[in-house]
Amino acid sequence: MAGVSTKDIKNRIRSMESTRQITKAMEMVAASKLRHAQAQVSASRPYFEILYSTISQIVESGNDFSSPYLQRKGTGKALYVVIAGDRGLAGGYNSNILKLTQSHAAEKEAAVLPIGKKAVDYFRTKNLPVVTEQYLEAADVSIGDCFSIAKLISSAFLKGEYEEIFVAYTGFVSVLSQSPTVLQLLPLERKAPAKSAAADIIYEPDQEAVFEAIIPEYLGGLLYGALCESRASEQAARRTAMDSATQNAEDMIADLSLKFNQARQAAITQEITEIVAGS
Repeated sequence: MAGVSTKDIKNRIRSMESTRQITKAMEMVAASKLRHAQAQVSASRPYFEILYSTISQIVESGNDFSSPYLQRKGTGKALYVVIAGDRGLAGGYNSNILKLTQSHAAEKEAAVLPIGKKAVDYFRTKNLPVVTEQYLEAADVSIGDCFSIAKLISSAFLKGEYEEIFVAYTGFVSVLSQSPTVLQLLPLERKAPAKSAAADIIYEPDQEAVFEAIIPEYLGGLLYGALCESRASEQAARRTAMDSATQNAEDMIADLSLKFNQARQAAITQEITEIVAGS
């Protein structure tokens, strides 16, 4: 800080104090939103688990079961539903999931359905077709929107427009850990049939009709669960990033305060020296 006046140092300290105040406020807001997002994650899981259990029971009930949702159409095209955030200042939350999607789709003829402003802006600059930009604000996407997306992608799959459909989202592990994930939605994976009490269930009108009726509901629940996980992950990442920024601001304030005291002491010493030399 040689050659910097105490006035300049004081201005820098005030600036860092203002920055610390902002980052601390953003951390508190993120912490509040995180609690709400965690509650949504917990509330969405039972619905998905029940639908998944029902689907598994139908698929595993016998070798003669077949459905177009279990078959590849051979078009070679893939569709990615990509969930990102609406704003930055969340560490690597947005960049991690967008880079993972880009890497996963690198060897495929792919299209994307972005959810969130960061995802829309990112794929505008990439050489990938965008199905729709309707879901620009991830915060405004409702469970009804998730079911609308599910019907859209399941219909496109049945028409043979896409061979594979994926959802790219950030899984919420803990406040300090979030995991970018690409999950295959369609075609559904078929496991070996397992004899159980579920095999004796009678479906009306038949297994195929029940299965194909609940698949869009299942996909909608899965997309909503991924959206809730992503929202919780975003707030957790933003809280961590703002906490780190606040700590860095405090460290810089402490360092600047030390330099301010040193500069002031040097100025006082110089004045005393000049007075003594003059006398």
